[in-house]
Amino acid sequence: MQSTGSKTFDTSKSATKAIEGTPNKPNPALNHSTNAILVGIFLTLLGGAFWGANATVSKILMSTYHVSPLQIACVRQIAAGMLFVITAAACTPKQLSGAVKTGRTWISMAITGIVCVLLTQVSYLCTIDWTNSGTATVLQSLNLLFVLVYACFHTRRVPTMRETIGVVLAFAGTALMATGGNLSSLSLPVMGLLWGLADAASTAALAIMPVKLIAKWGNLTVNGITFIISGCIMLPFVRPWETMPALDLRAMLLFAFTVIAGTFGAYWLFLEGIMRVGSVRGTLLGASEPVTAAITAVMFTGAVFSWADFVGFGLIFVMMILLCKRSA
Repeated sequence: MQSTGSKTFDTSKSATKAIEGTPNKPNPALNHSTNAILVGIFLTLLGGAFWGANATVSKILMSTYHVSPLQIACVRQIAAGMLFVITAAACTPKQLSGAVKTGRTWISMAITGIVCVLLTQVSYLCTIDWTNSGTATVLQSLNLLFVLVYACFHTRRVPTMRETIGVVLAFAGTALMATGGNLSSLSLPVMGLLWGLADAASTAALAIMPVKLIAKWGNLTVNGITFIISGCIMLPFVRPWETMPALDLRAMLLFAFTVIAGTFGAYWLFLEGIMRVGSVRGTLLGASEPVTAAITAVMFTGAVFSWADFVGFGLIFVMMILLCKRSA
């Protein structure tokens, strides 16, 4: 599973092989006793929960401390990128040095960083800013539709019945969330909806564009370099050292959480879990992300969801199950 609001590319070559080669099976190199699978389920749920909580933390930084989405994205990309590079230097030094020394790789890394990191991060945070963490995370789940469209064009085929039903449910769920059940009006802010769709599209690109780079240089290296590139591109425009509002200790701790736990740590937890339970089951367990985002949004930011929102959430969850099972 790949995403992006606060998610990154896969961070293990062996895990990538396991996910791509046997999408519905766990990594055969690991112990798969009942206890090991239960541990994997726990790690996957915890990783998704951290991502969901991370969305609410970002909302608090924006609404309470008036930190802009661009400021959060810029700081988070550079800081998380440095963590990935440090980890790559320790775990896969040959891949890191090889990527740094190869000039042509930098062009591919820059394009990937702009589309798959910068756009994903900014659009996700802007969606949260205009709506709330729960709604933004559910809208991001529509990335499966964009991946489906790409797959159908790439393989020159029409969607299956299961896929068609999933598409219909996704559109119905989005319409309910956008209108609040009253089709004559729009309850979701237009900018929130547009940013959410942009986030879904860029998150879909995240699942497609970096594949060759990851296969050659490894996920830690690709994560680190693309995160730092995207952050540095934003740096002269955002200038966080000049524009960042005053932050107290609580705000700095929230920033630390969004970088260390919500971006870097959450993916390690999710990856360790997915290697034990398989990517399809892991993707479905990843539904803990929007659930946690919605719960924490209500608890800590005062977000209010209508019956139409909950029905819309449910329809999109069913879409995720249909399309994920199809991928198996």
